[in-house]
Amino acid sequence: MKHFIILFLSLILFSCQGKNQSEALTKSPPNVIFILADDLGYGDLGFLGQQYIETPNIDRLAAEGMVFTNHYSGATVCAPSRSAFMTGLHTGHTPIRGNSEVQPEGQYPMPDTLMTISKIFQKAGYVTGAFGKWGLGMNETTGDPLNQGFGEFYGYLCQRYAHRYYPEYLWQNGQKVNLPGNDWTQKVTYAPDLIQEMTLNFINKNKEKPFFLFMPIVMPHAELAAPEDEIFQKYRAKFGDEKPHVAPPGGDYGLEMKIPGYQSTDYPRATFAAMVERIDRYVGEVVTKLEELGLSEKTLIVFTSDNGAHFEGGADYDFFDSNGPFRGLKRDLYEGGIHVPLIVKWSGKVKAGSQSDHVSAYWDWLPTFAELLGQKSPEGIDGISFLPALLAKGTQAQHETLYWEFHELGGRQALRKGDWKLVKYQVKDSTKTTIELFDLKSDPGERQDLATQNSEKVRELEEILKQSRISNPIFKMYADEEY
Repeated sequence: MKHFIILFLSLILFSCQGKNQSEALTKSPPNVIFILADDLGYGDLGFLGQQYIETPNIDRLAAEGMVFTNHYSGATVCAPSRSAFMTGLHTGHTPIRGNSEVQPEGQYPMPDTLMTISKIFQKAGYVTGAFGKWGLGMNETTGDPLNQGFGEFYGYLCQRYAHRYYPEYLWQNGQKVNLPGNDWTQKVTYAPDLIQEMTLNFINKNKEKPFFLFMPIVMPHAELAAPEDEIFQKYRAKFGDEKPHVAPPGGDYGLEMKIPGYQSTDYPRATFAAMVERIDRYVGEVVTKLEELGLSEKTLIVFTSDNGAHFEGGADYDFFDSNGPFRGLKRDLYEGGIHVPLIVKWSGKVKAGSQSDHVSAYWDWLPTFAELLGQKSPEGIDGISFLPALLAKGTQAQHETLYWEFHELGGRQALRKGDWKLVKYQVKDSTKTTIELFDLKSDPGERQDLATQNSEKVRELEEILKQSRISNPIFKMYADEEY
């Protein structure tokens, strides 16, 4: 009886502690800065094995925070990855499932009827701002960031327009901001530096308020372009003479872009390395700004990438080993296309120098932040809060499956269940369809296809695959019925 009473009282105490912890987080939740690199490969960072590019600030962030080794992007290209992040829905359910272009500028707009991460932050009383590349709708559409829960936006609304680092203009809260001297051939103002300046201003002017800062940095997405400053010169000296990248004829990316395709560059390796280190510089500037304002312990910082490494514009992913231990690149649904780095730092709450192998994905961020803020998650989302894993407290719920789809290149789908992963290519033409099965525990590089030896497992995962998506009537350009 005595032991029973002790156990009973312990359970009550544990319950109260959990409740008090939850209440404490809700009463004083942190500022949140979500830094999203563009097309940054898993192997492009120093702490993950990069041998050529220096990333000391990101490496420090990893040393002072928690590194997640099993985190996945929302998709293998830009817009649907961001849509999954914003809505808590994977690409079988989220409204934006591809890079659907709108002329003369922009992408298909995300509807404003869904709850998004930024709306949840606004509901919780946060100031919200987004600075960088959007790609989910132009101004005066439902996808305008100002209609998606952001109080302030500065940068590129159109991700196609973001192919240029010296653009003629950027957007600020629905208004064009001209950049005199930039005309596709003349390079005066490097837009990412200007966006970074506005980002730091946002932190400074909101230092007395709780804020959610979304930083979708454009780099190192092709094209390859960087100021010829000390960072570039360092890599120019390191790599010496290089084989230039010559832009192919044609391949116009639209909207007054007079340079065919991505621009030519004489030093593609030095330029790419300089772009990645420039991301690192931006991260360091944000951390320094927080320290100067006394906000370090009041701010949760996330660093990740929107999909795997790219190969356009002269980017030499093989030389840099940009996809690290994984097979595949951007547009692939192998690990190299969707398995992304993730660091979370929150001084005093997230254990410094820690690591988690919890399997998570972009659609988990909405419920994670909702729980952090004491807000209710929308019904019917695909995400699961991983706040328990982040804080290393409580019981962490697990995904039964993770699902992705990609609508270009004949259609692609992938499903992960436990350590098993099914990859299906050429989905839209049954005469060309290929199915591969991998055991990620023993073969994270997906080198050995086990489909033939495990036909029952293939059938099981294929059935789940069919049930993992719904038709998407707003995306007319894609033949959804063929999936």
